[in-house]
Amino acid sequence: MTVGRRVLLTTAALTVAIVATARAHTMFLKLESFFLEPNSTNVVALFNGDFDESENHITRDRMLDVSIVGPDGVVHPPAEAWRDTAMFHWHADSVDTALLTFETGSAGTYTIGVSTAARVIPLTGVEFTEYLVHEGLVDEIAQREAAGKTDDDAAERYSKHVKAIVQVGDDRSGEWAEELGYPVEIIPLHNPYDLVVGDEFQVRFLRAGEPVENALLYANYEFNPHSHDDTGAHNEAVEVRTNEDGVATIPLVGGGRWYIRTIHMVETPSEPDIDYESNWATLTFQVRGG
Repeated sequence: MTVGRRVLLTTAALTVAIVATARAHTMFLKLESFFLEPNSTNVVALFNGDFDESENHITRDRMLDVSIVGPDGVVHPPAEAWRDTAMFHWHADSVDTALLTFETGSAGTYTIGVSTAARVIPLTGVEFTEYLVHEGLVDEIAQREAAGKTDDDAAERYSKHVKAIVQVGDDRSGEWAEELGYPVEIIPLHNPYDLVVGDEFQVRFLRAGEPVENALLYANYEFNPHSHDDTGAHNEAVEVRTNEDGVATIPLVGGGRWYIRTIHMVETPSEPDIDYESNWATLTFQVRGG
């Protein structure tokens, strides 16, 4: 092998390694259908990757809370209710994910939640910028540019807090509005199952129980193909900011399974070994046609 070819291959391998390392995994609770029957056995998948494909499963020791809130009360499923699989098929999906088997009770609107423990990841300046671009963290990119920190390495502490709203039977109940007390949460202001395509869905974004103003939220649905632009950023159906009350309005432009996602990231100048703390939040639900 020539020296030139070795250099090219080494550079390509390094580029792939940087992208793979910097690429983060958004976490979602996803069901084949968010419309379930009362008193039935069901499976919810904890996707860790993007909404189209899970790239690895979350181990039980990372789950600080697992809650299912319905009209009959709150259930915290035991660890043995979970299983991992490397090949799980919903239509064309083939995923590596954690699966939770659970029972519904009375008819109503349920909230399912999972909150993970924090982990720390060190990244080079190149890797950290790639990650910010990939996740659409435009405010943090601008702040680092303004401070002359674009090329600085960064250690990030991150955790993920995800919820799904599920309709069981025909009767509605108020558990869709349940606050689970996670570090960050997306709280619906309407029951999504009272809405159809063409309606607007309002949510409030909370950090430590308090509304966050000007938070950037992204939303998309399963029939809008997931893609990235030339910079690596996500192309999603909705991009919206919260108002002074932490409220964002999501136009429901299509039917099917939806997600709303955001990452709340702050610098941590008082911690010598941590540069940033991020808390990730997603909310998933399903919309019927208009």
